Formats: sequence, structure tokens, C-alpha cells
Amino acid sequence: MIPGGGQPNMQQLLQQAQKMQQDLARAQGELAATEVEGQAGGGLVKATVTGSGELRALVIDPKAVDPEDTETLADLIVAAVHAANENAEQLQQAKLGPLAQGMGGMPGLGF
Repeated sequence: MIPGGGQPNMQQLLQQAQKMQQDLARAQGELAATEVEGQAGGGLVKATVTGSGELRALVIDPKAVDPEDTETLADLIVAAVHAANENAEQLQQAKLGPLAQGMGGMPGLGF
């Protein structure tokens, strides 16, 4: 039997929830400040995004630029950005996954 009549300590639960929210906010801030890279075409195109998925930089090697074939360049750009976003998603899972599990998938947390 749980001491105190079997009722959970609401103050303690609220404090735990507040701490988890603070941890989540800190992790989200870290994600927004962390940059990850993705590339395509063997490094001909490189995209840098934040851990939250914001595109920050795009580097295109001059060898990738063919005025007669802009379609391939566009495809390389899309692939590099996609790869960078996949890396950002993995970073999000690593940083936020444990916090989300700790909060029990509480609604309204942006997951």
C-alpha cells in the first residue's frame, strides 16, 4: 500500500513535469543551435541544416554546374538537403526521444 492513502504526491508530479519541460526546452534549443550536413553526388553538393531542420548553407562544387543540365544539379541539391534533414531527424531522436518517452507522449509538446 502506498503511504498517504494511495494518492500520488501532486506537488512532486508537478515538479517532475516542470523539470521534464525545462529539459525538453533546453534540448530543443540545443537542436536549433546544432548544425548537421548532408551531401550528394560524392560531395559535389553539400547542405547544412540545424538540428531542427532549418537550411543554413548550401555549397555547390563548380564541377556540378553544367548550364546544359540544370536538372541534375537541382536533383543533387534536393538529395543533399534531404540527406541533411535525415541527419537532423536522427539528431532529434537522439536528443528528444528519451525526453518524449519520459513525458509519456504528452500532447502539445510538438512531437
